[in-house]
Amino acid sequence: MFSFFSFESTKAATTSLTVSQAIQQQNNAIQAVEGYVVGKPTSATSVITSNYPDDYSLAIADSSSETNTSNMLYVQIPSQFRSQFGLKSNPELKGEKIKVTGNLTAYYSHPGLKNTSEMIHLTADGGTGEGGYAGTYYDQAIGKSGSTLKTALHNIIDDHTEISYSNVWEALRNTDEDPNNANNVILLYTGRSQSKYSNGSGVDNWNREHVWAKSHGDFGTTMGAGTDLHHLRPTDVSVNSSRGNKDFDNGGSLQGEAPDTYTDSDSWEPRDEVKGDVARMIFYMDVRYEGDSGELDLEVNNVVNNGTSPYHGKLSTLLQWHNQDPVDNFERNRNEVIYNEYQHNRNPFIDHPEWVEAIWN
Repeated sequence: MFSFFSFESTKAATTSLTVSQAIQQQNNAIQAVEGYVVGKPTSATSVITSNYPDDYSLAIADSSSETNTSNMLYVQIPSQFRSQFGLKSNPELKGEKIKVTGNLTAYYSHPGLKNTSEMIHLTADGGTGEGGYAGTYYDQAIGKSGSTLKTALHNIIDDHTEISYSNVWEALRNTDEDPNNANNVILLYTGRSQSKYSNGSGVDNWNREHVWAKSHGDFGTTMGAGTDLHHLRPTDVSVNSSRGNKDFDNGGSLQGEAPDTYTDSDSWEPRDEVKGDVARMIFYMDVRYEGDSGELDLEVNNVVNNGTSPYHGKLSTLLQWHNQDPVDNFERNRNEVIYNEYQHNRNPFIDHPEWVEAIWN
């Protein structure tokens, strides 16, 4: 999978630093830091507190009333966090306490934190409200597990904005854009980067793959499950045909056209780089479509050969893949684009991978 920085490199220490400690420890170590949002840096010695021009950075301090920039830590805000933590979009964030995780290194030629991998709203007393995510999109899910968590997540991601199947073409050009070439998309199973406009039905064109096979529940390309971008990906036409409606499992013979991909009569094993992506898309579909509002009740199960039943397997394999291939920035960026520009809902298992085990343990 093409990523901007390694998932492994973003794992942080569990103990948070104060801002003053972080300022003293500018050694590029990965750390979590807690502080109050006090403004947006514009230079090494200047922080503005209103009329913010963008969502790219913020300054935090140990006191919400701090005005001395030497007592502030400058935080870089990657694209996946800007909608929730950028001050242009969220000016009311000023004065709130947050926790940020990333590399302790200079930003704006000032003590800072870059390559930010996590940003969390905290309660005023520095606690975590309900597990560290109070006041966020997932507020109603925090502290839950099992079927209770699944229901809470369903209620959060349900009723998203739906798009037509014809509009999926243009959406995929955006969601699956090659981070190294804005003219291309990355194809899911082959990993090939090719022109965004080489879609179609010809040899080596790309088309729209339903990762949750659309025959599993027979929903076709109808708006809703049939056009849900969280499980639609660009794939090579013939590779898509080879996959067909097979369930996911390990084993089989080399597919041939897609590297490190195996298949047999009833299962499909994609390359290692996207195994986790596939698993998290299947888990999303299970939680999103629960049979209310006249929709199908889609369920992941532990078998293959599910045919037209509204089931998809194989659960034990998908759990293995989820752990084997952690979330990376291609997935995070995709989740953000779908949320901000199209459906306005998120895949919770990209944001919170730990919730997979909390539901399917």
